[in-house]
Amino acid sequence: MPTTCCENREGLKMTVSVCIATYNGEKFIGEQLLSIIEQIPGDSEIIIVDDCSTDKTLFVIKQLRDYRIRIYYNPSRQGPVKTFERAIKLSRGDYIFLSDQDDVWVHSKIRLMKECLSHYDLVVSDAILIDDKGSIINDSFYKLRNSGPGLLKNLYKNTYLGCCMAFNRKILEKSLPFPAAVPMHDMWLGMIAELYGTAYFCNEKLIYYRRHPANTSPAGEKSSYSMYAKLKFRYNLLYELSKRYIQIHKV
Repeated sequence: MPTTCCENREGLKMTVSVCIATYNGEKFIGEQLLSIIEQIPGDSEIIIVDDCSTDKTLFVIKQLRDYRIRIYYNPSRQGPVKTFERAIKLSRGDYIFLSDQDDVWVHSKIRLMKECLSHYDLVVSDAILIDDKGSIINDSFYKLRNSGPGLLKNLYKNTYLGCCMAFNRKILEKSLPFPAAVPMHDMWLGMIAELYGTAYFCNEKLIYYRRHPANTSPAGEKSSYSMYAKLKFRYNLLYELSKRYIQIHKV
């Protein structure tokens, strides 16, 4: 018998935490939050960690007056990786969803991903790419990046996109703390799932993934990193994965 969207295979009700890192996101954060609020259950939480915004981001969030939103403040700029790490540490849900501050979720995202999470430890969805005005610029992130599972595949070219990702507490516990030498939290989470759990790329397009000049990182464009920087990053990633293996297994 298939599990329901709100139960795992043992029939236990599973709660949701949505983790968001914000920084000067006043233009789109309201639309993003409304697309989340309309579909999360009453026992869910939205963890927002603000990385010292200087615009009206926090004002927009507070105007929504939703009891499920919990706001935390970084005392100084930490960057997106550390800010997401703090949000994840503060989460209390069984399933953790990551969200950027400027996308839009499809109304069925949580329901469909919870169904997948009853069978897998980490789930990634496809996305439709839009520009700052909401116009579609590419109908599939998967096609753009040739997305899919596989440790070596994603080590060569990462297709684990954080804003399309959700995972359980097994992955949370094995991935924390994030190594300082790893500058991409989504790739780290994906690698941990490949090594210590199960990862699944579902074909549904469950977010509108917004690309605009103020985005934290590019998607689908050629990287500006030098070959040396790319090799160094992957060396650091493999080194940190081996260290985490020793810590987990106490070799």
